[in-house]
This record gives sequence, structure tokens and C-alpha cells, in this order.
Amino acid sequence: MNIGKRFWSADNTDINRMFPGYNLGETTQRIAAGVFEHINDYRFGIHFTSYYMQGCFTPHVRMMKTGFEDVEKAKDFGLPYVYRRDARPYDTTTLNYNWQIWNTKAFSLYTDSTDRIEPASALEVTEGVLRFLGKNGILNYTCPGGYVSQLIEGSSMVNVKTNAAGFFLRKTEVNARVKKGELLAQIMDPYLGTVIEDVVSPVDGIVFFHASQPIIYSHTSLFRIIPT
Repeated sequence: MNIGKRFWSADNTDINRMFPGYNLGETTQRIAAGVFEHINDYRFGIHFTSYYMQGCFTPHVRMMKTGFEDVEKAKDFGLPYVYRRDARPYDTTTLNYNWQIWNTKAFSLYTDSTDRIEPASALEVTEGVLRFLGKNGILNYTCPGGYVSQLIEGSSMVNVKTNAAGFFLRKTEVNARVKKGELLAQIMDPYLGTVIEDVVSPVDGIVFFHASQPIIYSHTSLFRIIPT
């Protein structure tokens, strides 16, 4: 249904919170069960995913700690980072998690953005998939280049939030190296046009994610930084 939402319109549920599904359940559970039946029992599972917040990422491979994750295999994509985080209780109903516990090596790929067309980022991740398939003998293809991927743990990421609501004027980009105390953004009063908060980096590091919405609420995550 063309409504610009990630949730099923009839009951506002997320199909990616319904795996492995139930073929006698609600609509989203039945859809998940049907999908999982056809994509289960493969050696590898590659998931082009989106993020719940508007923003931009450094292209990367993401996985959860399930005891079945394969960090070294994730490096075969040749993307800048392999991001690993702890699994939370509600993650147990996602496609990535269920793929892993049913013996499929699952990888979620993030491009720069999912709310607009970004050809360079899309090409980088597409080449990453081709590189992965070539390295694992699935495709007769040699993709030059690629990165020596760095493993980053979700627990080490520094989350930068704002204390004020207003217009969000960003001063940096993803992949930028920033110093502790460096200005990352300003929050502007929408009525007076004055700066009501300077958002600065709490650490030296590399910008991994930044929000992109023009108007933000207070206590919103604006940046995620890899400390260096």
C-alpha cells in the first residue's frame, strides 16, 4: 500500500518484528511466515535495511550478537565498518536474528540513506555485495578495491543528543574527523532565529551517523561518533 510507511497500514505493525512468523496468525505474521519459508535454509542472507530515524550513515555491515554471528565473513563485503551490537529482547522477532539462529549467516547492509536516492552510496554497497559473492565462490566476479573493515561495537559508540528543540543546522558530515569540543550543529529558535544551543562533540572521533530532519525535538539523537 503506497502510504510512505514501514508499518502494515491495517494494524500499524512492523513485519520485521514478526519473524519467524505464524501461518495462522495476523496478516503480518502470515506474511513473515511465508517470506521466511522461502528464504530459510540458505548459507548466507543479505538484508538491505532501513533505519527508524531520518539521517545518513557511513555505509557498513551490521549484525547482532547472537553467538552465531560471523565477523570475519562480514569483512568480505569490504565496507568501511562492521558494526556489532548486543541483541535486545524485541530483536528476537527480526529477520536478521531468526536467520542466524536457523543457521544462515545474516548480514544487514546500510547505505548512506534510505529516504532519498544516493547513487554513490548505493554503488558502494552494491559493489560490496558483488565482492562478497566473488570471495565466497558464489559469483565469478572480481571487484577491485574495498576497505579493510574495522569492527566497531555498539557499546563503544558515543551518542550525541540535543537539549533543545528547534531548527537543526548541521555543521559536519559522516566520515568527518572531529575533535572534542568541536561544533557539530546549532539549534535555532524557530521564532527569533537565534542560536539556543551549540552542539559540540564530547570526544575525538569519526562521525558515523547524523540526523537529517530540519526540525528536531529536545533530547533527540543527532550524531553517533566512533571514538578514536
